[in-house]
Amino acid sequence: MKEETVLIVDDVEMNRLILEEILMEHYSIAHASNGIEAVSCMFSGAVAPSIVLLDIMMPEMDGYEVLELLQSNPQTAKIPVIFITAADAETNETRGLSLGAVDYISKPFNPEVVKIRVSNHLKLRHYSESLEEMVQMKVEELVKTKEKMLETMASIIEYRNLETGQHVKRTSELSRILVEHLYKHPHFNRIITDEDYDSIVKAVPLHDIGKISIPDSVLLKPGPLTAEEFEIIKTHSAIGSDIIRFMQNTDDDPYLIYCYNICRYHHERWDGKGYPDYLKGDDIPLPARILAVVDVYDALVSARVYKPPLSHSEAIEIIQKGAGSQFDPEIIRALMEVHETFETLNLTE
Repeated sequence: MKEETVLIVDDVEMNRLILEEILMEHYSIAHASNGIEAVSCMFSGAVAPSIVLLDIMMPEMDGYEVLELLQSNPQTAKIPVIFITAADAETNETRGLSLGAVDYISKPFNPEVVKIRVSNHLKLRHYSESLEEMVQMKVEELVKTKEKMLETMASIIEYRNLETGQHVKRTSELSRILVEHLYKHPHFNRIITDEDYDSIVKAVPLHDIGKISIPDSVLLKPGPLTAEEFEIIKTHSAIGSDIIRFMQNTDDDPYLIYCYNICRYHHERWDGKGYPDYLKGDDIPLPARILAVVDVYDALVSARVYKPPLSHSEAIEIIQKGAGSQFDPEIIRALMEVHETFETLNLTE
């Protein structure tokens, strides 16, 4: 079975037939009699060549114009193009190679030269694709390793404080419900992409990772905290973001950026009276604004050693009153459209 397809583009039929005769033993052959036909069949997907042999001197659209169009389209940009020409080689080679052609074949055709150059450039393409796949696999492995390390840290918090561990599980599920709704919401659907949705949901369990540094005497205290102890607890958001920052090699890892923003800013308030940076309004990253609502909801409906749980309706009423002061009012409006789903969850597990 011939897996590779060579597209021959030349307005002279005899040239196309000669090249087909040279290559047909090892490759599937497709033809285009002019540049417009070549571009049309590739852009439409009617022909998906592994390599293109492209004549330069053609009417209506010459080979240079065809190559520029192919290079501008992600669908065809990586397909190697070899120019075929009988014109002034020096002039053509300089211009063609600068546009992205990989090689030249001169007319009249030398069959062995044609075969070798086509074979070599196909091998180079496959080698390049293999390298790209290997790099992508390594990147994915590194991302998974980072995610696993952070998940392990979150688990340490859970083992230190069972209450915190249950809180992580509940806020993760509640955040998923709210983010899923915001993803479709008119006010947010232009802001939250598919990648944002996945990254936010995956980052939520790390929001309290900074509590790993809080002394047991404060973190596990069976009762209300003193003012001094509360100041110690407040440091967890900055410490958590520092932990995430230490793991960032670049500034463009979306998952770690969301982890950082959620860790650091989920205790900021819409009115600027939160901590640690006193951010206000839209200056607070959206994932942190989302988690701020979920975090407070779970705290209100959960039992603590120093308080009984509130009912769902009581918690929602309190959160509604915080719209525009503690919480982003648009998120609260969206919450009111989905809050009944919160109530259906078994938050005591």
